[in-house]
Amino acid sequence: MISSSAIYAGHVLHVRSRPKKHSLRYSVFSLLVDLDEISDLNADLRLFGYNKAAFFSVHDADHGNGRTGELRQWVEERLAAAGLTGGGWTIRMLCYPRILGYVFNPLTVYFCYRPGGELAAVLYEVCNTFNERHTYVIPVSDEESGILRHRCAKEMYVSPFMPMNCEYSFRISPPADDIAIHIGESDPEGPMLFASFAGERRPLSDRSLLRMLLTYPLMTMKVMGGIHWEALRLWWKGVPVYRHQPAATRVASTIVVQNGMKKS
Repeated sequence: MISSSAIYAGHVLHVRSRPKKHSLRYSVFSLLVDLDEISDLNADLRLFGYNKAAFFSVHDADHGNGRTGELRQWVEERLAAAGLTGGGWTIRMLCYPRILGYVFNPLTVYFCYRPGGELAAVLYEVCNTFNERHTYVIPVSDEESGILRHRCAKEMYVSPFMPMNCEYSFRISPPADDIAIHIGESDPEGPMLFASFAGERRPLSDRSLLRMLLTYPLMTMKVMGGIHWEALRLWWKGVPVYRHQPAATRVASTIVVQNGMKKS
């Protein structure tokens, strides 16, 4: 019986504190997909597809290295690079699905559990509108319980209204009956932006997906439309614009360790 995968319905909040105040709030939903269950979801659900056309779908091309059939391998390679050895990983991916073939995922989060059920690492996969992806791989320490708190340097250009010399801070309540992901972005002068997603768990079923289709029609198109609309509002307010700095490679990752960082 499929039980780990789920829908989380809620809202996204962005609050900018400087150089101009700005905020937005949108209703959205995300899928939590257990990679061990994705083939069963593909076979059992009429409205969901994996690497195929469907009302709602998840495609390997949108994540990891982008190659079909290699998503789990890609995640496990990131875990090994972070010194997390062993097999039998349970990997649950929180993301927006493609809706009628379209998606843009600003952030995908991978929760990686050991066979005993303990959370060992979180991968934060950040995408920009230039088709670049950078993943921050952060092991979970033994001292962490309940709410997770992580920090890392910003490694990839994301927004024309945010400088590169920034740091991310993550505060995560892992998926249970609800989920909360809080992200702060700061530069050397202090906090600039706060973003969050909070959602309540619902079963991943055809009935629930139909409800999402009716409640959030064309949501992923609205996400991209909202990005451009908010960009126009920021430009109108006179927020400085930073030109795109192309990534050295289109897909990259950083292993975040306690005493610094190393690239993989």
